[in-house]
Amino acid sequence: MSDAAARKVRILVAKPGLDGHDRGAKVVARALRDAGFEVIYTGLHQTPEMIANAAVQEDVDGVGLSIMSGAHNTLFPAVIDALTAKGANDVVVFGGGIIPEGDLDRLRSAGVKGVFTPGTTLESIIDWVKTNIVARA
Repeated sequence: MSDAAARKVRILVAKPGLDGHDRGAKVVARALRDAGFEVIYTGLHQTPEMIANAAVQEDVDGVGLSIMSGAHNTLFPAVIDALTAKGANDVVVFGGGIIPEGDLDRLRSAGVKGVFTPGTTLESIIDWVKTNIVARA
C-alpha cells in the first residue's frame, strides 16, 4: 500500500478575513473529523497567505473555507492564488457560508471546486469530500 493510500485525507478548515462567526466552520470540521478525515482548524481572522502557509505546512489535500461576511468573491480566489504561489495548486479548495446563488459560477470559475450554501446537510459535504478529495502522494 502506498503512503497516500495509507494515510487519511487531510483537510484544513479556515475562516478567511474579518468574519467572526465560526460556529458553522467548527460544526463542519467536527463532522469531517467524525467521518474519518484528519482535520486542522486554523481559527478566526486568517489571511489568504496564512491559510496557504498552513495548508503547505500541514501537507493537506483540501482546504475548506467558511465565510459569512460577503467577501467570498475576493477571499476565496485570493486563497487559491496564495496556494498556487506556493506550488500547492493541487490542493482542492471548497467553501461555504452565506453565498448568493448568483456568485456560484464565478467562484467555480475561479477554481473553487465545491460551494455549499445555507441549508446544505453535513452528509452532503462529507459525501462531496469523499468523492472529490483524495490523499496526495
